[in-house]
Parts: sequence; C-alpha cells; structure tokens
Amino acid sequence: MDLKQLKYFTAVYENGSFNAAAKACFIAQPSISTAIAQLEAELQHPLFIRQSTGVSVTDEGKQLYAMAKQLLGQAQAIKSSFTQQDTKTEFALGVTKGLGVARMSQLLKTFISRETNMSLTLVPQDAQCHARIITKDELTSTESYETIWQEEFVLALPLNHPLALKRNVTLADLQEIDLIQRTPCSAWQTLSRELSLAKVSPRIRAKIQTIDYAIGLVKAGLGGAIVPAHKEVIEIADLCFKNIQGLNLKREIVLAYQTPSPLLNSLKSIVSHAHTEHLPEFFSYNF
Repeated sequence: MDLKQLKYFTAVYENGSFNAAAKACFIAQPSISTAIAQLEAELQHPLFIRQSTGVSVTDEGKQLYAMAKQLLGQAQAIKSSFTQQDTKTEFALGVTKGLGVARMSQLLKTFISRETNMSLTLVPQDAQCHARIITKDELTSTESYETIWQEEFVLALPLNHPLALKRNVTLADLQEIDLIQRTPCSAWQTLSRELSLAKVSPRIRAKIQTIDYAIGLVKAGLGGAIVPAHKEVIEIADLCFKNIQGLNLKREIVLAYQTPSPLLNSLKSIVSHAHTEHLPEFFSYNF
C-alpha cells in the first residue's frame, strides 16, 4: 500500500466514479482502476461496488476513507514542514453571493491543489481582484468569460405546506401565500415582476439576504422561499421543492476576467474541463 493508491481511492470515493476520479486527478482511468484493484487485493476486501452509473462504497471502503484522509493529510503536513517556503503568488478571486458550498469547495480545492505556489484570497465580487466567479448578468463590458455552470431556482416549502401536495405550482397559487424575500437575487426579481403583471399578491413575511437564512426560515414554517437548486439544498429531507410553472428561473455562473496570467489560465482550464465534461460535483442538481 502506498500514498498514491490512497490518493486515488479517496478521489473515487469523493467523485463517485472511476472516470470522474481520473479526470479530477488528471490521469488515465485505467491507472485509477489498477490502483484500486491492487489496494483491494492487499486489504482482501472490496472497497467499491461497480455500477453502470458509477460506484457505491462498501462498509470497508467507508472505514478506509477516514484513515486514508488522515494519512494523506499527515503526509502533506510532513512535506510542508521540510519544504522551504518560497514566496507565493497572490491571486484574488471575487465571488458573488449564493454559490453552492459543496460545488465551490470542490472547484477551489482542485485549483489550490494544482497551484501549490499560490496564495488564494476570496473577496467580494465588486472588490479589486484578478478574476471573478459571478452571474453572467454581473459581467462588465470589459470582461471576457468562461461558463462554469447553469442552475435553476425552485420554490422551497415545508413538507406540511398546502402547495406541497400540488404537482405543479402556478403564479396564481401564490396569491396570499407567505413568502420570504431574499435579495439580491435575480430569480426573485423575475418572480416579483411576473407576480405584479399577474396581479398576484403573496404575503412577504421576511426580507433577508442569505440562502442559509432563507432555508432556516422555511424550515421554521415562516413561508416559502426561492432558492437555487444546489444538490446540498435539494437533498434537505424536511423540505419539498417545486418549479413554478411557466417561469424560467435560471442563472448562468461564469468565470470573468480581463488580464491573462498563468494562474488565471490554470483556473480557466479547470472550469472549462468541468463544464465540457459535465462533472457532477460542479453542476446543479437535475431537479
């Protein structure tokens, strides 16, 4: 057993398939398969159950994952302790509000692990920076961009809400329904405009900014809220999510930039690779 095998094992575990793990590690898929097969033979236990859509993890795989992460972390700490600290290149990345935590974490993890001589700082999207991850609507006329992902917005409701029983929710259904207004949010602006045109008047019970706060208020039973259909949101067990029929509540997230640089080119290649290969950890839940 070696650290490379454990690295490939954790990549499969975290990405859900051999193919996605190979892309994340920037190696050929057979190398991943060979490493996992050798690891399973050495431990004399299967770590994954191979399926047509990916893999599921065995109990032995779950047990190994915690130990592998600890060992890999310790190995990196040892290496860092004995490595001369060179001056790192600063890279400021502007980030708009309301991006999916799991998805952004995976993207940034890939960027940081690839550019070990970089010092990354996240700043608000309107601050001075080298590049920005924003909505396409926030682009300026001087910026170029690469599409990272597109996502839908949905209406989050408590499970005991009357609209939870409806297969399709319409604008008319929102008449005198309790809603939580979250701004800034392009989807809320679209919904508000369409409600006004349809002469539908919901009851606004709260005005807040963050997605987490909106979800917390929905859970509390204060009302419904428009939220992006991130995987980590859609999988919340005690809420239900509905599309509003006839409304196109979507946004496009892009990497915006002006001045080329080696670090920018590295980030561009990561987001371009993720977009063209449709890696699930970078894209929204298919609601």
